[in-house]
Amino acid sequence: MAHLLASNPSPSHKIVCSNLGYGAGRGSKSDSCRVGRKRRGDGLVLQCSTSTSTSTSSSQLPCVDQDVRLQIENGSSGKLKQQFEYLACEYGWRVRRLFENADEIRKASEVQAEAFHVPVSIFNDVFLQFFQAEVLSGLLYKLKNSPPNRYACLVAEPAKDDPDSAKQLVGVIDVTVLRDRNVLQHLPPEAEEYLYISGIAVSKILRRRKIATALLKACDMLSILWGFEFLALRAYEEDLGARKLYTNAGYQVVSRDPPWTSNWIGKKCRVLMIKRTSMPK
Repeated sequence: MAHLLASNPSPSHKIVCSNLGYGAGRGSKSDSCRVGRKRRGDGLVLQCSTSTSTSTSSSQLPCVDQDVRLQIENGSSGKLKQQFEYLACEYGWRVRRLFENADEIRKASEVQAEAFHVPVSIFNDVFLQFFQAEVLSGLLYKLKNSPPNRYACLVAEPAKDDPDSAKQLVGVIDVTVLRDRNVLQHLPPEAEEYLYISGIAVSKILRRRKIATALLKACDMLSILWGFEFLALRAYEEDLGARKLYTNAGYQVVSRDPPWTSNWIGKKCRVLMIKRTSMPK
């Protein structure tokens, strides 16, 4: 497989998650997240720890073995460091950037293909295989040709101690820096770019388990790390379930597709939804 460009954040963008709360709800002591202070050129530090833990510096990793902490801070173990880098840890799920290896890229593309494939009456398996290949090709292209701070594929996995569970990808979402005028017209004049959310997919057998909510939370954290104040996405107007999900995550409808673009047979009307993040000072 062709070599992929690095898709992980730069070293200055440290994302730290410890004491993962499996099955804990939002606001519980086991999975509260906070954003550390930002210094120019140092990026941001996200720490997921108990809300009752004592204050620590941005370089500390609560509840992590001292030897492990030293390896992470010294950068002596890339895989070990990557294991603790998460953008969100909620509802028993944790979200990170996609690892740049063939096996995980294939798994991520399968999750998205399964979610977006429209079944057909005959030869469904054949069409699904073609669709999976198309999704895989698109993901490979984006990873190879996009700068690491302009595109990210985020994946969700179970927040369990079982090593085998971490190999299971249960959700995927794409985040891309864009500057579409149709979106920028709904933003303040000083906003030149924004993060566009797309390709959100959750394994069918695990839907309604807050995985999508955790993925959207990770997008919020990524927007803060990259310094973007606005996030945007599109949803089908008649998909009330998806719209409720996005509304609960803080997105608001700002516009709809023009009538002449959705009057074609089979063409569904979409709504544009935008969220403004709270940037830390």
